[in-house]
Amino acid sequence: MSNKAATNKPAARRDEAAARVSHATPLAKPVPVPTVARTAEDARFDRLVYERVRLGIMSALAVNEQLTFNELKALFEVSDGNLSAHARKLEEAGYIVCSKSFEGRRPKSEYRLTAVGRKALHRYLEHIEAVIKATRRS
Repeated sequence: MSNKAATNKPAARRDEAAARVSHATPLAKPVPVPTVARTAEDARFDRLVYERVRLGIMSALAVNEQLTFNELKALFEVSDGNLSAHARKLEEAGYIVCSKSFEGRRPKSEYRLTAVGRKALHRYLEHIEAVIKATRRS
């Protein structure tokens, strides 16, 4: 099989999307971006909580006392490694805690949101609400 025969489908789709964007009509005038007062602390929380899976983990744990690794994995349809990496980042920040046990012979990891994590989630949501309000005023 030649290299040409083995095409990279994601790259081909990405190239097609880029071609459509490059032929798009530019906006008549730049769109102003709403500004929201931010502190260095807000930026730190945004980066950690903002990512889809991490935000999902924290949100799910905010409304559930605890969830298992398998429940979170099924909820977000991610791989073991992906979920593990995101959960580890949240654990390192002190936003969630993981307790490990065995159920029969199978390992069981259960996650809970900490008080620090709940505060970080609320701060992130307040920031997003401020952005929405600023955008609607525009």
